Amino acid sequence: MTNPDKTGEGPSTVGREAITGAVDVVPAHRRERRGGGRRRGGRGRGEDTRVPDADFRSYHGRPVLNQIVWEARDIGGYLFLGGLAGASSVLAAGAEYTGRPDLARPLKYTALVAISGSTAALIHDLGRPERFLNMLRVFKPTSPMSMGTWILMGYGPLAGVAAVTAATGWFPRIGRAATAGAALTGPLVATYTAPLICDTAVPAWHEGYREMPFVFVSSAASAAGGMGLIVAPTAQSGPARRLAVGGALVEVAASTYMERRMGMVGEPYEQGRAGKLTRAAKALTLAGAVGAALGRRNRVVSAVSGAALLAGSALTRLGVFEAGVQSAADPKYTVLPQRRRLEERLKEEAKTG
Repeated sequence: MTNPDKTGEGPSTVGREAITGAVDVVPAHRRERRGGGRRRGGRGRGEDTRVPDADFRSYHGRPVLNQIVWEARDIGGYLFLGGLAGASSVLAAGAEYTGRPDLARPLKYTALVAISGSTAALIHDLGRPERFLNMLRVFKPTSPMSMGTWILMGYGPLAGVAAVTAATGWFPRIGRAATAGAALTGPLVATYTAPLICDTAVPAWHEGYREMPFVFVSSAASAAGGMGLIVAPTAQSGPARRLAVGGALVEVAASTYMERRMGMVGEPYEQGRAGKLTRAAKALTLAGAVGAALGRRNRVVSAVSGAALLAGSALTRLGVFEAGVQSAADPKYTVLPQRRRLEERLKEEAKTG
């Protein structure tokens, strides 16, 4: 993943080597005023000087932000599967230490498969495996991407050992230690992608930096709880059920609050493809939560509810991704908030000056 350039004036590169591509510059004939307008005082022969309407699709004929070129399936899968893996490890550890092996064991398998898929999606987006390995040459605590790479490298082997020992029964002490280690690092895996995408110039991501970690961790919790409802018998699925319902409610509440607090910049979450994905995600998540709460004695209802929670969590991540794409493509989400902040700062300086 490469942070979108803020100006669109970076070096010209091709393919996956390139930084995110630029928004199309608005053609001249599209920028011309089609009618009306304000006539300025007429000197000379009364020439008709018209003031064009403000057009926020470009800034003086140049793009404001580079357009996002990441594939939705790669980045959406990377975000969703990483969250599922981390939360599954936490739930698996809790299930193991409370004597629920039929819940713990499949969740360990889930964590390993999910983190493998998340890493594969990231590497596919990067284009070549060596690019992922190159990120390990740097340890930079101030970089979400650098820290995320190291978190993945620490968590992956722990999840793998926990799953293998659970499947084979070998080295139970090592398996328990790996389970505990995966549970400790799991929350980091589930949440680091939130500051990662918020640390960009993409308005719909950057402006949600306060709530996005809560959205991601609760979405991961509802997904892991949903998986637990699918794989475990009802007699042992109590922790998964509680995590699923709690995570779902927090996810919907946090995402709704984030969209409203962001004001105009939150519009992409309600419009276009992102709006459809977000609404579908909330509907599935709430339906899954209701089914999980009411169907605690019915294995079929529990499994269907779990599937709805998994689908809702996946659509939440895709909705966030698409909202970022839409906000980067429309410069008004960059220009107008900057203008508002400038005006507020000038007013504050005028009061104190």
